[in-house]
Amino acid sequence: MLFREKRQIILFGAAVLMVSGFVLFRYVPLRKRMRVVNQTEATERGSANEGQSRRGLLPVLEEQGSKLAESIGDYETKIPQQRELGVFLRKIADLMNAHNLQEQVVTPGGEVKSSELNCIPVDIKCKGDLTEMFEFFKGLQSLDRLVRIEQVKLSNDADFGGEVRLETRAVIYYRTPATEG
Repeated sequence: MLFREKRQIILFGAAVLMVSGFVLFRYVPLRKRMRVVNQTEATERGSANEGQSRRGLLPVLEEQGSKLAESIGDYETKIPQQRELGVFLRKIADLMNAHNLQEQVVTPGGEVKSSELNCIPVDIKCKGDLTEMFEFFKGLQSLDRLVRIEQVKLSNDADFGGEVRLETRAVIYYRTPATEG
């Protein structure tokens, strides 16, 4: 009987060792790996859901991009590579003549140069009625060159005859040619 009890104890011990070995060397590592796989799956599911929600924003972003491109226009052609100051001054004079503005004075100022974009201030003075001035500014806006108006001063003539004297400062731009190196 003693042998039988020893044999049962040995079998029980062997069973405990096998179960312990299985738990330690098989179940615990698989359980850890399963937890990592579940976390990875949850992360990927979250990324997929985020991608789906962002996909819905794509049409909105495309619309914003097209509106921005439309508002910017053709930037490259609106800011020429060369100064082309004479051409611009001729266009200003033609605009003034087209809108019957009198006492025209157009004076370019000193250039301000930078590494990529240069500007030339231009002082413009003339005289005419308010409708003609408004049309002149609309004409400036429709030029094929970018013109920024910095100052506008309108003053009535001395006898209040309906004519207005305009003094404005406009700025035109041109790009610095890229140097090859």
